[in-house]
Amino acid sequence: MFVGNVKDMPKIDMTPGGATGTVKQVAVGPAQGWEDHVMRIMTVEPGGSSPEHAHDWPHINYVISGTGNLMIAGEDHPIEAGTCAYVPSNEQHCFTNTGDAPLEFICIVPTRGEA
Repeated sequence: MFVGNVKDMPKIDMTPGGATGTVKQVAVGPAQGWEDHVMRIMTVEPGGSSPEHAHDWPHINYVISGTGNLMIAGEDHPIEAGTCAYVPSNEQHCFTNTGDAPLEFICIVPTRGEA
């Protein structure tokens, strides 16, 4: 069992991985008892983005707040609070904050996708 608050979770700078203005917080994963997956909270500052990339695992996303764009396989999708998305394995994708406030979203990946 685990109950926590995102304000108490360490922020991991994602710029070494090619992102700009992005931090990650690991909310639930193996350390909290979920052996197969990891739930992360991503925060992208205005003008920030993840790098355009692909990997061999899928992920599920839910936008908590803010506005942005999710590019999947060359197709742009506007995103805002309440948007859900499934990004399949091996698809090029990128999250970009297009708004004036932080873009916050949940990203759930298999454990092997948490690096």
